[in-house]
Amino acid sequence: MFSSSLADAPLVREPVHAPVAHLVRGGIVEGIHYGSVVVLGADGEVQLQIGDIEAAFYPRSALKPVQAVAMVRAGLPLDGELLSLTAASHSGEDRHLAGARRILDLAGLAEEQLRNVPDMPFDPVVRDAWVREGRLPSRLAQNCSGKHAAMLYTCALNGWPLEDYLDPGHPLQQAIAEIVEDLTGQRIARVTVDGCGAPLFSISLHGLARATGRIAAVATGTPEARARDAVREHAEMASGSGRDVAALMRAVPGLLSKDGFEGVQVAALPDGRAVAVKIADGANRARVPVAAAALARAGVDPDLLTEFAGEPLLGGGEPVGSVRVVRALDPLPVTAGR
Repeated sequence: MFSSSLADAPLVREPVHAPVAHLVRGGIVEGIHYGSVVVLGADGEVQLQIGDIEAAFYPRSALKPVQAVAMVRAGLPLDGELLSLTAASHSGEDRHLAGARRILDLAGLAEEQLRNVPDMPFDPVVRDAWVREGRLPSRLAQNCSGKHAAMLYTCALNGWPLEDYLDPGHPLQQAIAEIVEDLTGQRIARVTVDGCGAPLFSISLHGLARATGRIAAVATGTPEARARDAVREHAEMASGSGRDVAALMRAVPGLLSKDGFEGVQVAALPDGRAVAVKIADGANRARVPVAAAALARAGVDPDLLTEFAGEPLLGGGEPVGSVRVVRALDPLPVTAGR
């Protein structure tokens, strides 16, 4: 366990976000994305903060690696691709659905026992193919099905009830909440329901970065290391083909990263350096370049991050502008002899 004593829960308040990226078209700032950013050093100390990193917020799926750690600590025996799928917001590709079925098979359970919300695949190309084929939404296709299948498997292994595994008072969810608090180092502020139907725990952006940095830096052989290595080594199982979060992990050696709906991104390096981003308006077009800039500020070689600088803004089919991160996120200059 990491936290011998826990900090109080973050305050529930309107977050005081700050500008993190400008939408520049034809040399004029056309729009501003507000948000919050935190960069932690290897020692866990805050190296940079923009906006409000201490207010309570919902990390959405960026918390899934922590949830996966909790299930491994509770006895989940998965590794490799299937453990990566446990922490996934997957695209609904065939391999993702097959993996979720495999987890259920290992547990001796059926798709009908999942309690996540039926949905179409997240990937637009895969979703369009489903529509053309006349296929209907399913629980396996929903992007959190790997997590839900693993939750059922964990319950079966521990003799916990299966029908109400999403109840916040269920032993599984209580075990997950305990690990969320342990890794973030703070008490949970509030509990609500995520889009898939699972309990969603409110922490701070600072706490999310701390938890991910701890998972990234922990010693081999621990539950944290098992989850970390599975996601790193099978990045597209935790996301999907062409997804930016998988591309980011391929580009930066040893990086652990996870995205979440509403503009959330977290990433951590093997020595524990970590960044977390929340875009106030939930915009993906700002999430990716701001997260990349935060990683550069944390010391990642900017040359590894050039493809994540943001897509160009088009006018008449030609580039006329871009999303530019604020100057506070510029990499620190390298001094002579360093």
